[in-house]
Amino acid sequence: MSFLRRLSFNLWYLQSPPWDSGISPPELIEFIANHPAGRAIDIGCGTGTNVITLAQHGWQVTGIDFASRAIQIAKRKARNIKADLQVNDATKLKGINGPFGLALDLGCFHGIEKKTDYLTQLSRVLAPGGFWLMYGFFKSAPHLSGPGLAASDLDLIQSRGLHLLSRTDGWDKRERPSAWFLYQRPITDY
Repeated sequence: MSFLRRLSFNLWYLQSPPWDSGISPPELIEFIANHPAGRAIDIGCGTGTNVITLAQHGWQVTGIDFASRAIQIAKRKARNIKADLQVNDATKLKGINGPFGLALDLGCFHGIEKKTDYLTQLSRVLAPGGFWLMYGFFKSAPHLSGPGLAASDLDLIQSRGLHLLSRTDGWDKRERPSAWFLYQRPITDY
């Protein structure tokens, strides 16, 4: 993770970043309603909105973000709940041990440069039979650099043995194509 990228994200959190709505999305609420509480990790948790929602529904939650300012805010917001909030890199997950029954990612994976490293860590901490609920926007053109999902990213996920259970396509606030994905790790790896 470059110093400049980390700095820019921390600066966003001096105000209210456009991606931090403060409201848990209906897709997460639906998941919670249809699955028993367990252990969850929110990868790229920002200011902790979804960590708090999960904890309020009985989940044991770890939230990580590489922006220290976001974690400071999350700790303040979550002071009355039990949650583990820490500055961490999604491609390393140092000190994070699973297994987690749910890995939540709202807009982190699509911005990661080292997606293979991210998926290696996800496989390490996600329980057999565990779920990965992920939201991301797509690159406007496959050849463009920068954040966004490309078809090759979806192929990479499939090659890691995660099974796609559902995909709901839509548009983000900036009118970019986006989607919600629900993947499941097989109970036994082949």
